[in-house]
Amino acid sequence: MSFFLRTNYQIYHATHSPQTFYKYPVQSISQLASPPFLSIYLTKNQSIRLPGSYSSYSKMASHIVGYPRMGPKRELKFALESFWDGKSSAEDLQNVAADLRSSIWKQMADAGIKYIPSNTFAFYDQVLDTTAMLGAVPARYNWNGGEIGFDIYFSMARGNASVPAMEMTKWFDTNYHYIVPELGPEVKFSYASHKAVTEYKEAKALGVDTVPVLVGPVSYLLLSKPAKGVDKSFSLISLVDKILPIYKEVVAELKAAGASWIQFDEPTLVKDLDSAQLRAFTKAYSDLESSLSGLNVLIETYFADVPAEAFKVLTALKGVTAFGFDLVRGSKTLELIKSGIPSGKYLFAGLVVSTSCSLLHTAVDLVNETKLDKEIKSWLAFAAQKVVEVNSLAKALSGHKDEDFFSANAAAQASRKSSPRVTNEAVQKAALALKGSDHRRVTNVSARLDAQQKKLNLPILPTTTIGSFPQTVELRRVRREYKAKRISEEEYVKAIKEEINKVVKLQEELDIDVLVHGEPERNDMVEYFGEQLSGFAFTANGWVQSYGSRCVKPPIIYGDVSRPKPMTVFWSSTAQSMTKRPMKGMLTGPVTILNWSFVRNDQPRFETCYQIALAIKDEVEDLEKAGITVIQIDEAALREGLPLRKSEHAFYLDWAVHSFRITNCGVENTTQIHTHMCYSNFNDIIHSIINMDADVITIENSRSDEKLLSVFREGVKYGAGIGPGVYDIHSPRIPSTEEIADRINKMLAVLETNILWVNPDCGLKTRKYAEVKPALQNMVAAAKLLRTQLASAK
Repeated sequence: MSFFLRTNYQIYHATHSPQTFYKYPVQSISQLASPPFLSIYLTKNQSIRLPGSYSSYSKMASHIVGYPRMGPKRELKFALESFWDGKSSAEDLQNVAADLRSSIWKQMADAGIKYIPSNTFAFYDQVLDTTAMLGAVPARYNWNGGEIGFDIYFSMARGNASVPAMEMTKWFDTNYHYIVPELGPEVKFSYASHKAVTEYKEAKALGVDTVPVLVGPVSYLLLSKPAKGVDKSFSLISLVDKILPIYKEVVAELKAAGASWIQFDEPTLVKDLDSAQLRAFTKAYSDLESSLSGLNVLIETYFADVPAEAFKVLTALKGVTAFGFDLVRGSKTLELIKSGIPSGKYLFAGLVVSTSCSLLHTAVDLVNETKLDKEIKSWLAFAAQKVVEVNSLAKALSGHKDEDFFSANAAAQASRKSSPRVTNEAVQKAALALKGSDHRRVTNVSARLDAQQKKLNLPILPTTTIGSFPQTVELRRVRREYKAKRISEEEYVKAIKEEINKVVKLQEELDIDVLVHGEPERNDMVEYFGEQLSGFAFTANGWVQSYGSRCVKPPIIYGDVSRPKPMTVFWSSTAQSMTKRPMKGMLTGPVTILNWSFVRNDQPRFETCYQIALAIKDEVEDLEKAGITVIQIDEAALREGLPLRKSEHAFYLDWAVHSFRITNCGVENTTQIHTHMCYSNFNDIIHSIINMDADVITIENSRSDEKLLSVFREGVKYGAGIGPGVYDIHSPRIPSTEEIADRINKMLAVLETNILWVNPDCGLKTRKYAEVKPALQNMVAAAKLLRTQLASAK
């Protein structure tokens, strides 16, 4: 059996998006062969020592788990959006995709990577690709069989004029998202997308022999949910016998095409699985064994340690040649490898150096960077650089070490360690002083809500939006030209004020109760704040895919964080001066800023989070002094950072929730604190959400088929204001007044009238005004309809 030695000698939790890029000081082969630098694959037919002597690594090779698909200049993003807007053809989109795949494969081949992945490219996400491969299309999309094309594929991802999209949720604890399969006993699976085989042949025609990658059958089922109308207790893994015939067909076609390796990604093995779920892995791979005969089979895990019971199951799987373990975030697995390999069964030969998971979660190429200064740039590596580094490690471990390469790495590490830019003693002292207090507001939420209502005088079922309004082409042009110094600050401020005024007037016309300024001055909800905080660095082209065509540029936190001056007060005050209605001050919370940044590795994450919390606290108090009475502190990524293992949940939630409370513990009772969360499963952390002690929480609900409401049906009492989203903003579909009213009625069945808010699922940045205006108009109409009905029922 084989275990691939998976590494980055950077601090690359690279699987937890966003991750750090900082380099470890690797100066010797023995360091390279020690955690936390490695994840390991062990291979058949020769013994090795772990970690150990130079002779142990004489047959070292290199492997990449996956690679960013958007392109160095976001070519796929623009091609997708052009196609969705009807400005280009399906053929145009396919041509852009083929060019990107070709360049990625050739880049890896030129770098000397031996095991190059294929089928990691996706037009939306790899789980949706698997749904297409299995023909698991929900009935509402009216698919009539045959090869699934873009119409059905993108309808599942984005919805269409007549039906909503499938649920979207976070991929493990990253900022990447996937489309959740909807399965049940009546689903008729069929081989409906030949993409994996087509892409393998495409690479082979270019002279590149690749390792086709498939989402493993058991992880696919465990990442799914019961379809609407299917009993929630339905066992998804009971469907394994129905999907394995399709996997066998795919494997047969890959073998016929000449594939010698195949990679199954089974990342759910790092989670807390029960015995029935673990047995499903044994059953699945036992059933696949004869089909896999003649192939080298690699099972990939990543994101955390593999628990001991799962390790036993995994290493006993039949027909499997190699296993991939993440020793960057799962260093305990090394002890299992050393002591837990079944006696007499595993003989090890050769090692393969690889990434700890797919490079999908990093930016593409540092060569494209013009914004980073020379010192900070020397501390970093993006996906293209990591490919080179992985191969350099493999060569070094085979006895062909590039001394100049490793000397440069050591010099970069020394530079970062000694740089005065990294440490701010005043910030560290302030963060240390936080210990000993839980930073709660002095009055309970019920009393605060009473005081706020007297001041705000809102109707029942108050309406609001989450923050952003559409970012038009003209608005983006204004920001771009201001950054390029092609227009003056005076011209920029004038243009942004005009946009804010337009958004304010629109909301007043729609009769929305609590307004937002639309955030026209902001590029991204994290980048905007990071650009104004010390300790952050920024890229020009460091884009990372979040979902579909949506990309973000995570800031890089390299040092202690502080707020040199107010960040949002001017724009919020300007917006409030344009209306008599309450205007929300809009901030991003410390946990979300942390989880959506590439975070320094030289101190615990919670210490960095507390520093950010103190900076946001300063901003909250300045907004209050400026007369802003409603302040929203978004924590969209709080759930995302939850560790994958339950034993680690309590510690994370303690410091994450504490960080949020720090930001607003000093405001008056009459200042209403909102927070917002989206696109995760919140039911299992509802008590921590209550512990955040916000006055109002708005939370995604409609796209996840109102899953959130079930927690309240089960008896959880929520006394603060709450706004479960009434429509999905990630779909171009416009919901009717009746549909929204029906959703509100479902909420009223489990929530008190006096705490319920009416709002969309998330911000409106990615939508067009032609969609936003009628959707919000219907939302307000639904709220007014319910107010009338509630009044007449008294």
